[in-house]
Amino acid sequence: MAFTPALEESAQSGTHAVTNQPPPLAPYDAADDTVLLEGLRREGAGWAEEELRRLGLRAGSAEAQEWAELANRHEPVLRTHDRYGNRVDEVDFHPSWHHLMRTAVAEGLAGTPWAEDRPGAHVARTAGGLVWGHTDAGHGCPTSMTYAAIPALRKEPELAKVYEPLLTGREYEPELRVPTEKRGLLAGMGMTEKQGGSDVRTNTTAATPTAEPGVYTLHGHKWFTSAPMCDVFLVLAQAPGGLSCFLVPRVLPDGSRNTFRIQRLKDKLGNRSNASSEPEFDRTVAWLVGPEGQGVKTIIEMVNCTRLDCVMMSATLMRRTLVEAGHHARHRSAFGARLIDQPLMRNVLADLALESEAATTLTLRLAGAADRAVHGDAGEQAFRRIATAVGKYWVTKRGPAFTAEALECLGGNGYVEDSGMPRHYREAPLLSIWEGSGNVNALDVLRALRREPDTAQALFGELALAQGADARLDAAVARLKDLLASASETSARRLVEHMALTLQASLLVRHAPAAVADAFCASRLGGDWGHAFGTLPDTADLDAVLARALPGNN
Repeated sequence: MAFTPALEESAQSGTHAVTNQPPPLAPYDAADDTVLLEGLRREGAGWAEEELRRLGLRAGSAEAQEWAELANRHEPVLRTHDRYGNRVDEVDFHPSWHHLMRTAVAEGLAGTPWAEDRPGAHVARTAGGLVWGHTDAGHGCPTSMTYAAIPALRKEPELAKVYEPLLTGREYEPELRVPTEKRGLLAGMGMTEKQGGSDVRTNTTAATPTAEPGVYTLHGHKWFTSAPMCDVFLVLAQAPGGLSCFLVPRVLPDGSRNTFRIQRLKDKLGNRSNASSEPEFDRTVAWLVGPEGQGVKTIIEMVNCTRLDCVMMSATLMRRTLVEAGHHARHRSAFGARLIDQPLMRNVLADLALESEAATTLTLRLAGAADRAVHGDAGEQAFRRIATAVGKYWVTKRGPAFTAEALECLGGNGYVEDSGMPRHYREAPLLSIWEGSGNVNALDVLRALRREPDTAQALFGELALAQGADARLDAAVARLKDLLASASETSARRLVEHMALTLQASLLVRHAPAAVADAFCASRLGGDWGHAFGTLPDTADLDAVLARALPGNN
């Protein structure tokens, strides 16, 4: 007997009934994070909590999450010439990119903190990044570089007087125009070249002085310059007096286009919403920033700021993917129980939660140090110098393994693009590479310890604040002193890893609940841990860790 059309349609539709799948995560509150809010208050920016909570709701909204997805699906496109054959070197973006950028700049996530005198302004910005970063990581590149450009630009007060008010504003104007005719600017930087990479002292871009004091012309080719649509760039080039720092505007004061030929956009593993390019300079007009021959010294403060943002974004990716994994585990059942109630899944999620809390806590401590250093605290400046390099090395190293484990919590669902997890996974390795790879940062820690003794004093002063609270931590501090005594380039990674874990543990012992601190010290310092996430000891209070990390019922 043949089926009737109606029965046939019913039978077909029955095979597509959707059960045992989680609902969409969005809308959710990206600021619903106890660790973040506690750190915000502790580091002196409690006044920003209301605005941060508002931003958290916006970041987790369906609209903002769609902006992030679309900005990555519709990647930037290079347009070298206009229809008439004129060289324009512009990059076209999907409207969603501009929505993300406009929000980030308006929320003060670019240069704004430098224009605010109140304590905690830099902490508030970092916390905002930890929340707004739940959308898309790519647009964090131009906002980060804009933030970081200010202290370097201040080495040339006359230039700072012109550009700083525009770089610290909250207006986003993407069109290329004369900078001083705009209400807001973005800044980028061009350091690396193909023959040297991180070894910027081997740069071959040449800077030739003109008849006008402080004005040069550049000739050369940069290898990896992100965000080529920015208005101005800080660029390293070889002047007669040695490697120097220069300000390069895309549009000159007379309205003509400065020579900034974009040879191509990089086809990157991740960070695909953001354009990264190879610009060529050919008699490109540039203004000297700082003295000739002190380019690295001038731009290093910019690098310190962007390194903090690398730590911040790694912590953000950890938190974002943990939230996604927890949401899935709450709503998905297997083997007769929800995943969140399965003991081994609880171990995995709790282990991830410990890593996330340690990363977020350290990020906000670094932001607090940066904020207090700006206001003249020499001790915090020394701590910031060493701890930012330590955090940059370790937290960004943990990111790829973390996001891979969080993705696995979703199983096959996490491996498909629709889940968004592959995008986060591809993003994670960038933060370890950008602003110096692991080796560069590990060696930078050694350099700081040897050349700036006050940095070691500041670090051990910080660790001493938790002395006597946990025997495993005390033993780790003692071992760290032994490692420092025999430190070499070959062992630099091991030294910095131990330094990072000890510092994270000290912060958690002081500021986190006992269950969190005990589980972290037992696993990370006490050796009661495996080689993968989800190997916490039976003594760990998984319920307490998860209740703190996954509040609400998203």
